[in-house]
Amino acid sequence: MQINLNPSCLMGSVSESYWETVTMIRLLVGILAFVINQVYRDRPMPRFYVLETVARVPYFSYLSVLHLYETLGLWRKADWLKVHFAESWNELHHLLIMEELGGSQNWIDRVFARSVALVYYWIVVALYVVHPRAAYNFMELVEGHAYRSYDKYLKTNKQYLEGQPAPQVAVNYYRDGDLYMFDEFQASRKPEERRPKIDNLYDVFVAIRDDEAEHVKTMVACQRPNAQLTLNSPHSVCAIEENGSELAPNS
Repeated sequence: MQINLNPSCLMGSVSESYWETVTMIRLLVGILAFVINQVYRDRPMPRFYVLETVARVPYFSYLSVLHLYETLGLWRKADWLKVHFAESWNELHHLLIMEELGGSQNWIDRVFARSVALVYYWIVVALYVVHPRAAYNFMELVEGHAYRSYDKYLKTNKQYLEGQPAPQVAVNYYRDGDLYMFDEFQASRKPEERRPKIDNLYDVFVAIRDDEAEHVKTMVACQRPNAQLTLNSPHSVCAIEENGSELAPNS
């Protein structure tokens, strides 16, 4: 398979090789979901810990390749770096929540999660260079699986979760902290449009589940044919609307 380092390939036309790549992606995501679901069937917090460890890695891959393009002088889009960093920042806090809930207590879970994450990092780096749209499709599938996992957990454990306090890291991230980066990963929303209620552990898992839905929407937006020209972070979109002009090409 030929590797295309031309940044214009970021959102090119869909080719036959793209659909072959998507088939491979669905297989990889299916294997990951099956293994996690089977190994951690009766251990929800370690399962979510593993899922969040892996889920943030593709955003590191996107950032690595985008930084490479910028370093080589091939392409620069600061807003894409900001959006993907905000996505990784959001996933980091999901991970911190799962760690506070005891998901990482067992050393074998930590080793398994980090090993899978390392493998997926390099897979997505290569994929993003060859087929950026397919790399975003990969993450759309991963985030969709995460949404369904959290939604199922919420429906079967509502009463228990409502009786548990919210972890402090969740309170700091969703309610009391600086919410600028929280807004930036949600490409389909305006800044300050979404502010989750955090009164108990149930609210925390609702917020995490809804975050995953927002990640899916952002990944869908990244796959649009004109995304290279039109995708900006929520705060940048507001600035454009207020000033009545477009951002500079490198913004």
